Amino acid sequence: MATERFEEHRDLLTAVAYRVLGTVTDAEDVVQEAWLRWSGVDTAEVEDDRAYLIRVTTRLSIDRLRRVRAQRESYVGPWLPELVGAVPDVAEHAELTASVELALLVVLETLSPLERAVFVLREAFALPYAEIGEIIGRSEATARQLARRAKQHVRERRPRFE
Repeated sequence: MATERFEEHRDLLTAVAYRVLGTVTDAEDVVQEAWLRWSGVDTAEVEDDRAYLIRVTTRLSIDRLRRVRAQRESYVGPWLPELVGAVPDVAEHAELTASVELALLVVLETLSPLERAVFVLREAFALPYAEIGEIIGRSEATARQLARRAKQHVRERRPRFE
């Protein structure tokens, strides 16, 4: 039963983790870690599976993003995000999808981990600010502020941090 409840949301969780992290491997690792946490919880006490799993996955993604950024600080070469989601049948569509996806991931890379998570949850998944605040462990007002800063930063197209 718990496995089925988790599997219902696996694709969504992978999408959330991928959009926050930018790599399929990291996203799959985070979803696996979310599964381990889910399997250790009394699922009968979880009111909303989807909300709980998104919260766990987002927090794990933020933690991983912080660790990955710390590791990248010692790497001298350029970092480019990993692409997924291209449609192999239609070459033109695939090329456009890949270029838009790469551009978005490069822009997201310039945001702080919390800004990135809030931006993804709001813009890609249309979650309400109250739920986003709950997910990231901050108030609704803070979630709104982080989203505003992230949007402004994305519009300006320049790194917020060196």
